[in-house]
Amino acid sequence: MASPAPDTAAPVAPVASVAPVDERLPLPRLAPLAFQHLLAGIAAPVSSVILIGTTLSLSASRTASLLSATLVLCGVGALLQSLGIRALRIGARLPFLMLPGGAAVAIFLQVAKEHGPATASGSVLIAAVFLILVLPLYGRLVRFFPPLVMGTTVVLIGINMIKITAPMIASGPGLGFATLGITALFFLVLRGVWRQMSVLFGLVGGTVVAAVGGTAFHLAHGSTFALPEPFPYGTPHFDLLAAVPLLVFALASLAEATGQTVLNSEAVGRTPDAARDVPRISRADAVASLGAGVFGTSLMVTSAENIGIVQLTRVRSRFVTAGAGVLLIVCGLITPLTRLLAAIPEPVVGAAGLIIYAVIATMGFGMLSRENLGHGTNGIVVALALCVGLLPVFAPEMYAGLPVWARTVFGSGVAAGALAAVVLAAVFGRLGPKEERAGQERAGQEKDEAGAGTEVGPAR
Repeated sequence: MASPAPDTAAPVAPVASVAPVDERLPLPRLAPLAFQHLLAGIAAPVSSVILIGTTLSLSASRTASLLSATLVLCGVGALLQSLGIRALRIGARLPFLMLPGGAAVAIFLQVAKEHGPATASGSVLIAAVFLILVLPLYGRLVRFFPPLVMGTTVVLIGINMIKITAPMIASGPGLGFATLGITALFFLVLRGVWRQMSVLFGLVGGTVVAAVGGTAFHLAHGSTFALPEPFPYGTPHFDLLAAVPLLVFALASLAEATGQTVLNSEAVGRTPDAARDVPRISRADAVASLGAGVFGTSLMVTSAENIGIVQLTRVRSRFVTAGAGVLLIVCGLITPLTRLLAAIPEPVVGAAGLIIYAVIATMGFGMLSRENLGHGTNGIVVALALCVGLLPVFAPEMYAGLPVWARTVFGSGVAAGALAAVVLAAVFGRLGPKEERAGQERAGQEKDEAGAGTEVGPAR
């Protein structure tokens, strides 16, 4: 009997599974998902830039150009974070968006009001370079910004900016309060991704009320497509002391990026690796912020606002946020859209800004509420830091007799309060009563075990 023929078929190679975060979707499916992420992210740059333009009394055409630049930078940042540049270790290759953070805009405006917009642009460039330089020290620096320090800093940012924003409503109180009411109504009735756009809808609603009431609008004219204008305030002015608030924010952003990384990684099913991903995230932030300094806007920071969409749709692909980045760039280059948004009246913008910064302050209080302030040293650290940070708000003249460098540092409520919180937290943490330090260490361990470290801070 003949022996059976040998099996000459080649072995079948196992098919490599693609991680959900690396899944490439067909365009018909990717486009609507990318548009959802666009909706989640576009409110922040629109409201922030209109607030900058109104606060600095920029012309309609200059504000439109600034908005165009910011939208393009948001898109470029989303591409950097979603696709990454492996050779340069830029971008985490996670579904992140990049936006002008509320706190960063607040500090930018504070520097611009005190030292001029050219100095504010120079400070953004200084902070971006500084962030790149300190990244190798990430592990050592992040411990100086625990939730106690970040919560205090966020509260001070919100209160300082409320003082600047509130007078904008005074030019049209009725219109401002109407905008507040419309925004609150949208927050009440909307859900999901639409609710994230309540401030933007409030801006639109307030503008409609203004139009019905006969308010004159000043629309800039120009071509349909145009590139953003570099150096809108002239040559940037570099003042290291004036840049201190943004330098403090840049350091604090490392601590917040840690929480962002853990949250996003877990949402897409990737094992969190902060030591690898946080420097890459912050490096992309710094690259986009260099562009922000050139085009006259605030520091750009990675945001996890869109993570709710990831969890809602269960689509974890980073190519979806890359698609949203492309859409943001296109929106930035369509100048009629940016000119229309830039024409929103000042009281409407002031009301939207008031909501944004009041929410920032509230989030800061929320961060502090998770700390034990009832007894021990935490309460006195927050109290003293708030004293230092609020004195320039309520009694700015008290530093008039100090040298220029001291007025620059202590006259800025955010910088002074943040530095005080860092120093006080470190000193009390090292030299405070042993019993309290041991209790704080146990509380920190319990929070870690409960997963509290995955929460995302709002300062970005």
